[in-house]
Amino acid sequence: MQIYLPIAEVSVNAFLLLGLGGMVGVLSGMFGVGGGFLMTPLLFFIGIPPAVAVATGANQIVASSFSGLLAHLKRKTVDLKLGTVLLVGGLVGAAIGMVVFNYLKAMGQVDLLVRLCYVVFLGIIGSLMFIESLNAIRKLAKAGGAPAKRKRDRGVLSKLPFKVRFHTSGLYISIIPPLIIAVLVGILTAIMGVGGGFIMVPAMIYLLGMPTKVVVGTSLFQIIFVTAFTTLLHATTNYTVDMALAVLLLVGGVVGAQIGTRIGLKMKAEQLRILLALLVIVVCGKLALDLLLEPGELYSIGAAGGQ
Repeated sequence: MQIYLPIAEVSVNAFLLLGLGGMVGVLSGMFGVGGGFLMTPLLFFIGIPPAVAVATGANQIVASSFSGLLAHLKRKTVDLKLGTVLLVGGLVGAAIGMVVFNYLKAMGQVDLLVRLCYVVFLGIIGSLMFIESLNAIRKLAKAGGAPAKRKRDRGVLSKLPFKVRFHTSGLYISIIPPLIIAVLVGILTAIMGVGGGFIMVPAMIYLLGMPTKVVVGTSLFQIIFVTAFTTLLHATTNYTVDMALAVLLLVGGVVGAQIGTRIGLKMKAEQLRILLALLVIVVCGKLALDLLLEPGELYSIGAAGGQ
């Protein structure tokens, strides 16, 4: 069943969009990521313009993340105190990111910027996560199945001021590193249409030393508000949020998030991390190929400056 998307100005199969939303919702519930790192490129692949994909993808992340968060709140695996610190930094970063996005859009360089950002960030993060997760699984096998304790000594990070105790995560750390991480993620949310979980989750695990199960719910808490704020900015300044597209993605995302949460709780932390790493690497590879390979049509006709 084909449906016309008025803002994107293309016709797409409605069931395909429902399926994409559901798949990304499963990822949200399993890994604590908004799923935008996968949703936005997938929208590129089916012909949605990058500016619309970024803005509408951010909108879909809100629903799938909220659905996943509810499940984690019931299990008390959300650190609301640390999540609030991340939220403050994320909102500041999103505002900065929108300024950059609008400037590059005015210059006509948004499409290239978004694709390059995906290739660079997904390539680095995916590779590092895969190597670390593989090493963790090997160490776990050598230890006879007993999970190795994470080292709490974080060097310079442990000496920073403004320390706060986060009871749910079992941490006593400075709020400076979480704020910096959140600002960077907020910038990426505005520019790339992602929740930022693919950076937030590994940063919370490896830099802050948070337990993986708490990381997932806390990441979703931050993602909801930052992506909602970003969607509002895109809708009011760029008018690139396609509601017909958003609704179909939302329906699939909400259902998928509940399924993903149940799957995630039944899997080991190391297995979750290596699966996420593989997904990131695959998406990165596809985007890199699209940039490097010669397109079938070297020229395309599009509207420029309203003409």
